[in-house]
Formats: sequence, structure tokens, C-alpha cells
Amino acid sequence: MSIDISVPTGTQVHPTALVDDAAELGEGVVIGPYSIVGPGVTVGARTRIASHVLIERDTAVGEECVISHGAVLGTDPQDLKYHGEPTHLVVGDRTVIREYATLNRGTSALGYTRVGSDCMLMSYVHVAHDCQLGDHVILSNAVNMAGHVTIGDWAIIGGMTPIHQFVRVGAHSFIGGQSRISKDIPPFVKAAGIPVQLYGLNSVGLQRRGFSEETRRELKRAYRLFFGSTHNTTQALARAREELRSLPEVEAFLTFFETSERGVSV
Repeated sequence: MSIDISVPTGTQVHPTALVDDAAELGEGVVIGPYSIVGPGVTVGARTRIASHVLIERDTAVGEECVISHGAVLGTDPQDLKYHGEPTHLVVGDRTVIREYATLNRGTSALGYTRVGSDCMLMSYVHVAHDCQLGDHVILSNAVNMAGHVTIGDWAIIGGMTPIHQFVRVGAHSFIGGQSRISKDIPPFVKAAGIPVQLYGLNSVGLQRRGFSEETRRELKRAYRLFFGSTHNTTQALARAREELRSLPEVEAFLTFFETSERGVSV
């Protein structure tokens, strides 16, 4: 059954759907056949929930989201240390979650899992407990994250890519499909492979998003200091601080290395 909500006149809940009394639905929300919305769930205005969706509990979904058939949100974390303590899942505005994606709540370590606004999570994506996704993130089919993964704004990750727990993927990076990510991926770069390798700056993506020529030039110089020279990380950081212009994007690139705990892919 399809529901036309091009001009929503109010909340529409299919007769076969189950919505808990403790859930809150915004204006113009549409819930399709056999979907379940549990306690402590809030759904923002004009969000569309398709058929056979489960939003189990303690989940906040933003406005104008699309949640496709069979997706499962807000279930318990798959962590043996979890013992039922209250935790949450937060999804921003205008995010699309496609068929059979699964998003778990957090654990007591952080307390919540977060997916930002304007994201696209394609079919069979798994977002594990305590993961933190920025805005405009694209995860292609069957990207699978372990717990505590952080993905920066505008990152794109190709399909069938597993990501190790506690890994960080930097903003505006591009990762090719069927890669295996076990260490941090710096911002603004391209990466792919098993083991993963870096392939320079994500120049096309940066240009499309309006980064100036000066910024792209300084980022390229930073990249060469770290990955195109014989310097170790400490030496590359020192040279970069001395030689590069103090632009916000360059600072973000350098700070990423300074704060890495798992090490950075090369």
C-alpha cells in the first residue's frame, strides 16, 4: 500500500501500525502498514515511515526524514557490557534511512548514538552503539560499523565496507567500496583497499563543495608533508605548523593527527 503525502493534512497512521501511547508524532507524520513505534520515541514533522519499520524505544527522529521498509531503529546495543541502562538514538532532520538498515542505541559509555542531518544511509547499513555521524554523510549499501565509530561531515563511504570500533573517519573524505577500515582516515582524503591505502586529496569533492583554490593548495601541501615525504608524524606536524597558512581546514587536518588514538592509515 502506498500513501500519498505530497500535501500532508495531518498525521496518518495505518490501521495495522502500532504506536505506543508514550510516543510523540509531529504534524504530517505518516506511518505505514505493520510498523511499530515504541515508548520514548519522538518523530519530527513530515517524516515518512514506510511498512514493517521498527522504532523500538528511546529514539528521536528529526523532521522530514524518510525511513524505508524493514528498517530497525533504537534497538539495544550489541554489547555484552550493556545491562539495560537507559540510552538513546538521535537522528537529525531530512535524513534518509533505506531498507533493512539497523541503528542501535548507545551504551552507558557515551549514552547515545547519533546520526546527523541530511544523511543517506543505504540498504543494510549497520550503525552500532555510540557511533557519531555528522551531517551530509553518505553510507552506501552494507557499510557496517562497530561501536564508537566517528564519521565527520560530508564523508562518503562505499558499499560493503566494515569499520573497526573506535575508528574516526574525517570530514569530506571519500572511501571506496569493499575497503576495510581499521585505523583513522584523515579528513579531506581519498582511501580504498584491503589494507586501506590513501590516494591523495578528495579534490573533486572539495571543489564541488566550494573550497577555495588557496585552501585546496594548502591542504595538498599538508598531505605531502605527511604522506609524500620521509618525515614521521611529529616531524610533519612541526613542519606544517611552521610552513602552512593557519586556515581552519589546515588546522582541522593537523589536529586530526594530534588526537588520533588508533593511528592514521597511510
